[in-house]
Amino acid sequence: MPSYELALVLRQMSRPEIVSVLKRTAESILDKGCIIRKLENLGTRALPHKISEHGVVHREGTYFTIAFESAPTKLNDFMEEFGRDIDIVRRRIFKIEGPEEFQCTLHEEMLPPAYRKDVQEMINIAKRKQKPKFKYNSGLDYYPFQK
Repeated sequence: MPSYELALVLRQMSRPEIVSVLKRTAESILDKGCIIRKLENLGTRALPHKISEHGVVHREGTYFTIAFESAPTKLNDFMEEFGRDIDIVRRRIFKIEGPEEFQCTLHEEMLPPAYRKDVQEMINIAKRKQKPKFKYNSGLDYYPFQK
């Protein structure tokens, strides 16, 4: 199963209410057969702009992230269910990509920059993007444009 991260912004509430919202959210994830890997509290802070959700204007929120593994077909169910919850101001689900494989050797790093593969690729890209220069030897004895 692919890994996902659920970013939540909860409305301004007391601590017991926040716990009940998180418990309700986690139970709905677990009921669908998913695995929760991590729950992280990012704190309470002012929202970047006022947000109107469920008929109420919010200026502050509590941020949480939940890392979980799920089948991709269940994501729409999560978004619909969390959209109906009046305690959740914003919710987004992001796919977590695995780390990119990168091999580095000391020999390649010790080469002068002009001989490295990545620098040579950048030089080739720059050469392709250069505009052709005007050739003064165009068969005319004068330059037809004003200088």
